[in-house]
Amino acid sequence: MGFQLPPLLHVINGQRVASRDGATLAVIDPSTEALMGQVAHGSAADIDAAVQAADAARRGPWQELPPVQRGKLLFRLADLVTREREALAWLEACDVGKPISAARGDIDGVAETLRYNAGAADKIEGAVIPLGERVVDYTRLEPLGVTAHVVPWNFPLGMVARSLAPALAAGCTAVVKPAEQSPLSVLYFMDLVAEAGIPPGVVNVVCGDGPGAGAPLVAHPLVRGVAFTGSVEAGRAVGIAAAAGMKPAVLELGGKNAIIVAADADLDRLIEDVMMGGYENAGQVCSSSSRLLVARSVAGEVAERLAARAAALRVGEALSDPDLGPVVSAEQHAKVMGYLDGARAGGARLITGGGRPAGLPRGYFVAPTVFDNTDPASRIAQEEVFGPVVTITPYDTDQQALDIANSVSTGLVAGVYTRDLNRAFAMVAALETGSVWVNGWYLGGTQAPTGGTKDSGLGRERGLIAVRNFLRIKNVAFRL
Repeated sequence: MGFQLPPLLHVINGQRVASRDGATLAVIDPSTEALMGQVAHGSAADIDAAVQAADAARRGPWQELPPVQRGKLLFRLADLVTREREALAWLEACDVGKPISAARGDIDGVAETLRYNAGAADKIEGAVIPLGERVVDYTRLEPLGVTAHVVPWNFPLGMVARSLAPALAAGCTAVVKPAEQSPLSVLYFMDLVAEAGIPPGVVNVVCGDGPGAGAPLVAHPLVRGVAFTGSVEAGRAVGIAAAAGMKPAVLELGGKNAIIVAADADLDRLIEDVMMGGYENAGQVCSSSSRLLVARSVAGEVAERLAARAAALRVGEALSDPDLGPVVSAEQHAKVMGYLDGARAGGARLITGGGRPAGLPRGYFVAPTVFDNTDPASRIAQEEVFGPVVTITPYDTDQQALDIANSVSTGLVAGVYTRDLNRAFAMVAALETGSVWVNGWYLGGTQAPTGGTKDSGLGRERGLIAVRNFLRIKNVAFRL
């Protein structure tokens, strides 16, 4: 890219402000490795200013606003996101490296999330508790207060909307810390927040990294709820910090997701789904279909067909709208390459990919990769790669497939491909994950709760339960 962005500043109490200490971070285009600009690098002082603004806003007109009016503001914001779809998608394509058509789809998802939660804002209801004729007892569902939203770089605005929209529907205020690698669309979005009529201070954005901005945000005493999506290591630290402050936290921490492919599976459907689930967003999706456990009788056919399709994917710069863009950063590129080297050294059979694509000497590109005969105990089969890499491991019995699927420390999503409903239901019950998708991938939606078990995190997002994440229950009793 041949452009330079103007200085990118925090948004605190409706104003664009630089970091108190003047610190900045570089914004890099992962397709070209070109410097696009500088973004403010927040510290504890900037976080405190943002949290104080959010706390003041929650005590102001925002708390008096009827729920139906909160919903109308979110509907208006969704309309503005739709209006600015092309600009937001362009920013995400440049910032993250995802194909522009995929970025457009992501922005459509942001608008859908805002609308879903807008409709929930005036449907937050307590209950009447029957304690006899002489006592009236009921519950109030009240907003938690100031909420912290620490989001990853793979779906920059989508992940903001996933937790911010229900928080606003519930009546909370918010401080958002976008990933340092991908702040552009979130900062643009803040202009739309103001245009929609959401009062200053209700939503604030402080840019920066985890230690400098994320940690003081989670630990701030005025923050009363936390939403975090990221790595297991970082999420564990966030969870500990939130617990120290007695704050509820919703944590989605990734997964090493298995698809069990039975011998009777519809292989045409499977291959199409793995091409999407394994390589969309260059594999940088927490719920990617990165691990195939395939009945031995069809494992060879699956490997051959998948490798042929993966090798035919077009890899290139985001704005050229390829099938696959780069991974997000030099750090992530080096991490993925390390996994590929380790898999080869560990005896996995490389069928296609395995390095930088030909003809792309610059940019953080990784060729779509397939490994066969992967040892289920190997590092590449146990750990989240977050790159365009799919491994195949043959199995002999259903129980062996379940044992391998459940052998990892995470438990976000699993899939089962079979025509046998008895097998499907048995596997659904046995798989240790927060979601199971049968004969399809990415079957969840805005309405369906999502979240993990084991090291994949705590709590659930999406659906109506997402609004409940940002509410507390108060019991009230009157003696008559």
